Amino acid sequence: MLDHVFTDAIGALRDALEKALLERQAYEERFQADVLLGDLTWETSYSLPGEGTPPRIRCDMTLDWPTWSQTAYRSWYLEEDLVDPPHIDIEVVLRIQRLSGPADPKAVLSALPLESPPIGPERLRRGGPTLEASYGDDLDDLEHAIEVSYEGSYELNEQTLADGSILDDHFSAMGGWISATLVRLGDLAMAHLPPLPES
Repeated sequence: MLDHVFTDAIGALRDALEKALLERQAYEERFQADVLLGDLTWETSYSLPGEGTPPRIRCDMTLDWPTWSQTAYRSWYLEEDLVDPPHIDIEVVLRIQRLSGPADPKAVLSALPLESPPIGPERLRRGGPTLEASYGDDLDDLEHAIEVSYEGSYELNEQTLADGSILDDHFSAMGGWISATLVRLGDLAMAHLPPLPES
Protein backbone atom coordinates (compact mmCIF):
# COMPACT_ATOMS: atom_id res chain seq x y z
CA MET A 1 0.00 0.00 0.00
CA LEU A 2 1.20 3.51 -0.81
CA ASP A 3 2.50 5.21 2.33
CA HIS A 4 1.30 8.79 1.96
CA VAL A 5 -0.70 11.14 4.18
CA PHE A 6 -3.34 11.59 1.44
CA THR A 7 -4.01 7.84 1.24
CA ASP A 8 -4.07 7.79 5.05
CA ALA A 9 -6.86 10.41 4.92
CA ILE A 10 -8.77 8.35 2.33
CA GLY A 11 -8.49 5.27 4.56
CA ALA A 12 -9.61 7.20 7.65
CA LEU A 13 -12.69 8.57 5.88
CA ARG A 14 -13.57 5.19 4.37
CA ASP A 15 -13.28 3.53 7.80
CA ALA A 16 -15.55 6.17 9.36
CA LEU A 17 -18.21 5.66 6.68
CA GLU A 18 -18.12 1.87 6.91
CA LYS A 19 -18.28 1.94 10.73
CA ALA A 20 -21.48 3.99 10.30
CA LEU A 21 -22.82 1.03 8.24
CA LEU A 22 -23.14 3.07 5.05
CA GLU A 23 -23.08 1.25 1.72
CA ARG A 24 -20.42 2.15 -0.82
CA GLN A 25 -21.49 2.61 -4.44
CA ALA A 26 -18.63 0.57 -5.87
CA TYR A 27 -18.82 1.82 -9.45
CA GLU A 28 -18.76 5.45 -8.31
CA GLU A 29 -15.28 5.40 -6.74
CA ARG A 30 -12.40 7.09 -8.57
CA PHE A 31 -8.78 8.04 -7.87
CA GLN A 32 -7.55 10.55 -10.44
CA ALA A 33 -4.35 12.45 -11.17
CA ASP A 34 -4.34 15.68 -13.15
CA VAL A 35 -1.50 15.12 -15.61
CA LEU A 36 -1.11 18.84 -16.39
CA LEU A 37 -1.41 20.34 -12.89
CA GLY A 38 -0.45 17.38 -10.68
CA ASP A 39 -3.47 17.49 -8.34
CA LEU A 40 -4.75 14.19 -6.92
CA THR A 41 -8.48 13.63 -6.43
CA TRP A 42 -10.39 10.80 -4.75
CA GLU A 43 -14.16 10.55 -5.26
CA THR A 44 -16.61 8.12 -3.74
CA SER A 45 -20.34 7.71 -3.11
CA TYR A 46 -22.20 6.13 -0.18
CA SER A 47 -25.85 5.55 0.64
CA LEU A 48 -27.95 4.00 3.38
CA PRO A 49 -28.13 0.18 3.27
CA GLY A 50 -30.91 -1.30 1.14
CA GLU A 51 -31.42 1.78 -1.03
CA GLY A 52 -30.79 -0.17 -4.22
CA THR A 53 -29.22 1.11 -7.44
CA PRO A 54 -29.46 3.98 -7.96
CA PRO A 55 -30.21 4.95 -4.35
CA ARG A 56 -32.93 7.53 -3.63
CA ILE A 57 -30.53 9.49 -1.44
CA ARG A 58 -26.77 9.39 -1.56
CA CYS A 59 -23.66 11.22 -0.43
CA ASP A 60 -20.87 12.01 -2.89
CA MET A 61 -17.50 12.87 -1.37
CA THR A 62 -14.35 14.35 -2.88
CA LEU A 63 -10.91 14.74 -1.32
CA ASP A 64 -8.48 16.87 -3.31
CA TRP A 65 -4.70 17.00 -2.78
CA PRO A 66 -3.38 20.07 -4.64
CA THR A 67 0.09 20.14 -6.18
CA TRP A 68 1.30 22.78 -3.73
CA SER A 69 0.27 20.50 -0.84
CA GLN A 70 2.45 17.77 -2.30
CA THR A 71 5.33 20.24 -2.54
CA ALA A 72 4.88 21.27 1.11
CA TYR A 73 4.58 17.62 2.21
CA ARG A 74 7.70 16.59 0.29
CA SER A 75 9.62 19.51 1.82
CA TRP A 76 8.58 18.44 5.33
CA TYR A 77 9.28 14.76 4.55
CA LEU A 78 12.85 15.63 3.64
CA GLU A 79 13.18 17.23 7.11
CA GLU A 80 12.91 20.79 6.04
CA ASP A 81 10.82 23.35 7.90
CA LEU A 82 7.05 23.27 7.42
CA VAL A 83 6.48 26.87 6.35
CA ASP A 84 3.12 26.47 4.58
CA PRO A 85 1.20 23.43 5.92
CA PRO A 86 -0.40 21.21 3.26
CA HIS A 87 -4.15 20.83 3.24
CA ILE A 88 -6.82 18.56 1.81
CA ASP A 89 -9.86 20.16 0.17
CA ILE A 90 -13.07 18.35 1.12
CA GLU A 91 -16.46 18.42 -0.55
CA VAL A 92 -19.53 16.49 0.63
CA VAL A 93 -22.57 16.56 -1.67
CA LEU A 94 -25.90 15.29 -0.35
CA ARG A 95 -28.21 14.30 -3.21
CA ILE A 96 -31.90 13.37 -3.25
CA GLN A 97 -32.72 11.91 -6.66
CA ARG A 98 -35.36 10.08 -8.71
CA LEU A 99 -38.04 12.48 -7.51
CA SER A 100 -41.33 12.59 -9.41
CA GLY A 101 -41.64 16.36 -8.90
CA PRO A 102 -39.43 19.35 -8.00
CA ALA A 103 -38.01 19.32 -4.48
CA ASP A 104 -38.79 22.04 -1.96
CA PRO A 105 -35.40 23.68 -1.23
CA LYS A 106 -36.63 25.19 2.05
CA ALA A 107 -37.68 21.78 3.38
CA VAL A 108 -34.34 20.27 2.43
CA LEU A 109 -32.27 23.09 3.95
CA SER A 110 -34.34 22.95 7.15
CA ALA A 111 -33.10 19.37 7.63
CA LEU A 112 -29.45 20.32 7.18
CA PRO A 113 -27.14 22.19 9.58
CA LEU A 114 -25.07 25.14 8.38
CA GLU A 115 -21.84 23.34 9.28
CA SER A 116 -20.50 19.83 9.64
CA PRO A 117 -19.22 18.53 12.96
CA PRO A 118 -15.54 19.33 13.60
CA ILE A 119 -12.95 17.63 11.43
CA GLY A 120 -10.03 18.29 13.71
CA PRO A 121 -10.05 22.08 14.09
CA GLU A 122 -12.01 22.59 10.83
CA ARG A 123 -15.67 22.44 9.78
CA LEU A 124 -17.30 22.15 6.36
CA ARG A 125 -19.68 24.97 5.43
CA ARG A 126 -23.01 24.41 3.68
CA GLY A 127 -23.66 25.99 0.28
CA GLY A 128 -26.91 26.69 -1.52
CA PRO A 129 -29.04 23.99 -3.15
CA THR A 130 -28.92 22.95 -6.81
CA LEU A 131 -32.13 21.68 -8.42
CA GLU A 132 -32.05 19.40 -11.44
CA ALA A 133 -34.65 18.21 -13.97
CA SER A 134 -33.62 15.36 -16.25
CA TYR A 135 -35.60 14.28 -19.32
CA GLY A 136 -35.47 11.00 -21.19
CA ASP A 137 -34.60 10.97 -24.89
CA ASP A 138 -38.29 10.98 -25.89
CA LEU A 139 -39.07 13.85 -23.43
CA ASP A 140 -41.80 11.73 -21.80
CA ASP A 141 -39.73 10.58 -18.83
CA LEU A 142 -38.82 13.27 -16.31
CA GLU A 143 -37.09 12.96 -12.97
CA HIS A 144 -35.99 15.61 -10.50
CA ALA A 145 -33.11 15.86 -8.04
CA ILE A 146 -31.70 18.29 -5.49
CA GLU A 147 -28.15 18.60 -4.19
CA VAL A 148 -26.65 20.50 -1.27
CA SER A 149 -22.89 20.65 -0.83
CA TYR A 150 -20.59 21.21 2.13
CA GLU A 151 -17.07 22.44 1.43
CA GLY A 152 -13.98 23.15 3.44
CA SER A 153 -10.30 22.51 3.87
CA TYR A 154 -8.43 20.31 6.35
CA GLU A 155 -4.98 21.62 7.26
CA LEU A 156 -2.30 19.10 8.21
CA ASN A 157 0.03 20.24 10.97
CA GLU A 158 3.36 18.61 11.78
CA GLN A 159 1.86 16.35 14.44
CA THR A 160 -0.69 14.94 11.98
CA LEU A 161 1.93 14.50 9.28
CA ALA A 162 4.10 12.53 11.73
CA ASP A 163 1.26 10.39 13.09
CA GLY A 164 -1.39 9.38 10.54
CA SER A 165 -3.58 7.83 13.27
CA ILE A 166 -4.64 11.37 14.20
CA LEU A 167 -6.58 11.39 10.93
CA ASP A 168 -8.71 8.50 12.24
CA ASP A 169 -9.73 10.62 15.22
CA HIS A 170 -10.38 13.73 13.15
CA PHE A 171 -12.44 11.99 10.43
CA SER A 172 -14.34 9.65 12.77
CA ALA A 173 -17.31 12.01 13.31
CA MET A 174 -18.03 12.22 9.58
CA GLY A 175 -19.47 8.72 9.31
CA GLY A 176 -22.15 9.21 11.96
CA TRP A 177 -22.94 12.73 10.74
CA ILE A 178 -23.43 11.62 7.12
CA SER A 179 -25.48 8.59 8.15
CA ALA A 180 -27.78 10.65 10.40
CA THR A 181 -28.13 13.32 7.70
CA LEU A 182 -29.12 10.77 5.05
CA VAL A 183 -31.76 9.39 7.44
CA ARG A 184 -33.14 12.92 8.04
CA LEU A 185 -33.34 13.56 4.30
CA GLY A 186 -35.03 10.20 3.80
CA ASP A 187 -37.70 11.16 6.31
CA LEU A 188 -38.74 14.22 4.28
CA ALA A 189 -42.11 13.86 2.54
CA MET A 190 -41.03 13.59 -1.10
CA ALA A 191 -42.49 11.45 -3.88
CA HIS A 192 -39.94 9.22 -5.58
CA LEU A 193 -40.21 7.38 -8.87
CA PRO A 194 -40.47 3.59 -8.66
CA PRO A 195 -37.16 1.69 -8.50
CA LEU A 196 -35.51 0.85 -11.80
CA PRO A 197 -35.89 -2.80 -12.89
CA GLU A 198 -32.82 -4.91 -12.21
CA SER A 199 -30.88 -5.83 -15.34
